[in-house]
Amino acid sequence: MKDRLILGIETSCDETAAAIVKNGKEIVAQVVASQIESHKRFGGVVPEIASRHHVEQITLVLEETLKQANLSYHDLNAIAVTEGPGLVGALLIGVNAAKALAFAYDLPLIGVHHIAGHIYANRLVKEFSFPLIALVVSGGHTELVYMKEHGCFEVIGETLDDAAGEAYDKVARTLNLPYPGGPHIDRLAHEGTASIDLPRAWLEEGSFHFSFSGLKSAVINTLHNAAQRGITIDPKDMAASFQQSVVEVLVEKTVRASDKYQAKQVLLSGGVAANKGLRTAMEEAFKKKKGIDLVIPPLSLCTDNAAMIAAFADVLYEKGIFGDYRMNAHPGLELTSYI
Repeated sequence: MKDRLILGIETSCDETAAAIVKNGKEIVAQVVASQIESHKRFGGVVPEIASRHHVEQITLVLEETLKQANLSYHDLNAIAVTEGPGLVGALLIGVNAAKALAFAYDLPLIGVHHIAGHIYANRLVKEFSFPLIALVVSGGHTELVYMKEHGCFEVIGETLDDAAGEAYDKVARTLNLPYPGGPHIDRLAHEGTASIDLPRAWLEEGSFHFSFSGLKSAVINTLHNAAQRGITIDPKDMAASFQQSVVEVLVEKTVRASDKYQAKQVLLSGGVAANKGLRTAMEEAFKKKKGIDLVIPPLSLCTDNAAMIAAFADVLYEKGIFGDYRMNAHPGLELTSYI
C-alpha cells in the first residue's frame, strides 16, 4: 500500500511549526520556529506579538519543511492543523494557512485538538496499547485522560485552577528566574534539597483532579515572610521543595488512575513532560507496576510541535473525519472523543 503523508501545522501559542508524518508514526521532516527570545523580556507570551511572528514565519516554515522532506504539496494526502485550544490570533494564522493550502491543492483538511496532538506525540515513539492513561502536563493544561481506543478521549482529571506549567512560571518569577520558568526551576531543583514543607493538594478522596494555586501561594508567602524576618531562603532548596510537591501529586494520581482503569500503557505528554524530575519520578513509579508500559517522548516532542498534530490527524484520516472551509479557531476547544 502507498504510504500516507500528512502535513501538520501548529500555531496555537508561541511556536510556528510544520511537519510531515508518514503513516502516523514516522517523522519525515519537522521545523519549529520558536519565539521565546521575543517574549522573554515580558515574562510570558504576548498574544499580539505571537500572532505577528506567526504571520512572518508560517510561509518560511512550510517551505523549509517541504525542502527537508524533498516533497511537494502534490505528494501529500492531507493538511492538518491545530484548531484549538490556544491563543485565538495565533490559531487563526495556522487555520487560514491550512485552509488556503487545502483549497489550492485540493487536499482534505483535518482539524486537530492541541491536547490530542500532545498525546499522539507518543505514537511517534511507540504504538499504543489500550486501555491507556495519558498524563498531559503543559503550560495551560494538566489533565489525566483515559483512552480505550484510537480517537476516544475521556478526561478523568484536570486542573481546577493553575496548571502545573503556570505554577512553575509564577514561582520562577517570584525567584527572579527568566521565562520560561520550568527549565530553570528543574535545573535548580537538582542542585537543592527539598527541605521546605509545602502543601500537596490531594483534594477529595479518589479524585483525579489537580490544584496548584495553593502551592504557588504557599511558595510566595514563605518567601515573603522570610524576607520580612531577614531570613534568606536558598532558591535551590525552594525549587527542589516546590518541584517535589508538584511531581509527587502528578505521579501518585497517575498511578492511581492506571490502577483503577487497568491500563496497559501510561503516556506522559506536554511541555512539562520535558522536566527531568517528573520523568525520573514517573520511571521510578512505573518500574514497580508490572504489566504497565510507560512511554515518555523525547524532549523535541514534548514542547509544541507539528509532528504530533499530523500523527493524530492520521487517525482521523483513517476514520474519514475531515474538516471543511468553515473551520475556525476555537481558543477554548474542549477535548472530547472523535468517535
